[in-house]
Amino acid sequence: MPPQHVLGVQNELGEGILWDPRHQCLWWTDIPRCRLHRYDWSGGSVEVFETPERLASFGLVAGSDRLIAAFASGVALYSPHTGAIDWLARPPEAGAGVRFNDGRVDRAGRFWTGTMVEDGRDSADAHLYSIGAGAGLRRHLSGLRISNSLCTSPDGSLLYFADSPTRTIRAFALAEPAGDLGADRIFATTPQGSDPDGATVDREGCLWSAHWGGGCVTRYTPGGSVERVLRVPASQPSCACLAGPALDVLCVTSARADLDAGTLRDEPHAGDVFFYQVGVQGLPEAEFRP
Repeated sequence: MPPQHVLGVQNELGEGILWDPRHQCLWWTDIPRCRLHRYDWSGGSVEVFETPERLASFGLVAGSDRLIAAFASGVALYSPHTGAIDWLARPPEAGAGVRFNDGRVDRAGRFWTGTMVEDGRDSADAHLYSIGAGAGLRRHLSGLRISNSLCTSPDGSLLYFADSPTRTIRAFALAEPAGDLGADRIFATTPQGSDPDGATVDREGCLWSAHWGGGCVTRYTPGGSVERVLRVPASQPSCACLAGPALDVLCVTSARADLDAGTLRDEPHAGDVFFYQVGVQGLPEAEFRP
């Protein structure tokens, strides 16, 4: 199924896309270019904000126009329109080849975000964190390489997470009120050459996973079986969300990073954002509660 609409933004590494219902817009980041994009749903215009450092992921904030943001070096409350930034945590392990990556707000209003190892290193020096009201930055998992696929089940009882090079999405029990991670299980394993990247959960509890290198977004049932595979016109889809007034348009970011000239000729839409009518409704984006 071809996309119904393509935003020709040509991002180097588009990521972290989410729907903002209060302002009826889409937000996403182009990480290496230090740019945050805002797409006005009714007007069709794209506004671009320069960020103070690489912005990897972010979430909406309750009662505020600020974002809870995972920059390369730490987590902050960030105002795109003014550039104001209020750092909440900058752990010393984020640096020297390790940066923050994927992130998502859970149903209880905590922001989950993980780091990744870059610069071609093969070490497992990344971690998974959460930050919530009065809790500060908590480390939950260590020994990771690329944190990804963060999202929660509709009732908030499960946290989905992947260390991308393992090609495995895991489902963790999420215990309230503290937000501790409990027992985990293998939720899904992706094909060779198709790493699980950003993900979102719909109203039916199914998980939509962007498969980096696989050129597709796969919808998994709550039990982890494949319900459908949606091909996209780029080999590196990076993240997905369900957007629009009815939350029924799947929006997918992609990347052109690390693709050679021949591949870019074959993939003229690499780095664009794709819109699909999928006949499934999403859930309102959870908001961070500072």
